[in-house]
Amino acid sequence: MRYLITGGAGFVGSHLAEALLSRGNQVIILDDLSTGAMENIEHLRNRSEFRYVIDSVMNRPLLAELVDQCDVIFHLAAAVGVRLIVESPVRTIETNVRATELVLELAAKKRKKVLITSTSEVYGKSQKLPYSEEDDLVIGPPDKGRWSYACSKAIDEFLALAYFREKKLPTIVVRLFNTIGPRQTGHYGMVVPNFIGQALAGEPITVFGDGSQSRCFGWVVDVVNALAALSDHPEAPGKVFNIGNDEEVTILQLAERVKGITQSASSIRMIPYDQAYESGFEDMHRRIPNLARIRQIIGYRPTKTLNQMLESIVTSYRKGTTTSRVSGNPLTVQPIR
Repeated sequence: MRYLITGGAGFVGSHLAEALLSRGNQVIILDDLSTGAMENIEHLRNRSEFRYVIDSVMNRPLLAELVDQCDVIFHLAAAVGVRLIVESPVRTIETNVRATELVLELAAKKRKKVLITSTSEVYGKSQKLPYSEEDDLVIGPPDKGRWSYACSKAIDEFLALAYFREKKLPTIVVRLFNTIGPRQTGHYGMVVPNFIGQALAGEPITVFGDGSQSRCFGWVVDVVNALAALSDHPEAPGKVFNIGNDEEVTILQLAERVKGITQSASSIRMIPYDQAYESGFEDMHRRIPNLARIRQIIGYRPTKTLNQMLESIVTSYRKGTTTSRVSGNPLTVQPIR
C-alpha cells in the first residue's frame, strides 16, 4: 500500500510513518515544517520506500499529484498546541479548515480513503464523562480564542462525514486525546515534555491554573497502531473514534510523578492562566475518553501505564537517543527536543 501523511514530520506523523514502513508499505509525507521538524524523520530519509516533500498542504497542484500517487491519506496537518492556538487564532482556523477542505476535495476526485485526525478539544465544555463519540459538543463563546481550535476541528469532522454521506468518499474521523512519547516538543505548550525538561534541568516545574484539571495520556505507539488498523478496517469509514488512554491524572499529580521519576529537586510552581495565556482563558477541567467503540472494532487496548510512559520518555531524554517499537519492530528514533 502507498500512504500519504500530511504533517508527517510532526510528532505523531513521524511515528505513524515508522509504523506503516515497518509493515512493508510505501510512505510519502508532506509537511511545511511550521511545527514539524526534519530531525523527526532523519532516520527514515535513506529508506527507498520513504519519500518526503517539504511544502504546504495548500499547494493545490502538488497535493493533487501526491493524492494521485497514494492509496490512503492520513491528514494530520493542523495547528497544534494550546499556546500556538491562543497566539495565532487566524492561522489556526485557516490551516485546519482550508487544508482539510482541499484534502477531501482532491481525494474525492480519485476515490481515495481519508483518515482525518481531530481532537478531544471538540467536546469543549461538556460535563458528560467519559466522552463518547455520540455526545453533544459544547463549544465555548467565540470571544475566547481558545475555542477557535475546537470549532475548526469540529468543522473538519462535519465536512469529512458530509463527504462520506453525499459523495460516498470513505472517510474516517479520529479524536486524539493527549498523546505523548519520544520526539514530542514542549515548544507549543505540550505539558509532558515541558515538565520533564524542567525537572531534568532543575528548573521549577510550572503548573498552569490550580493543577486540579485532569487529563488522560496515551502512548504514541498505541495511537499510531490504532490509526493504521482503522485505515484498514472495512467498517471504520463514516464513523468517529476516540483514541487515547482512560487513566486519569490531575496536572498537579502529573508534575509530582515527573518530579519523582526524574528524582529532581525542582520545585512545583503554580502560574495563573491569565499569566500563562490570556485574560479570561478557559480550560476543560476533565477530559476522559470512552474507548468502547474503538475497542469493539479493532480490539484497542492501551499497552502502557502513565508511569511506564513517563519512565520511557525520561530514559530517552537521558540517553539522547532511544529505541521505540512499533508492531514489534525496533526503530531508532531521535532525541526529544
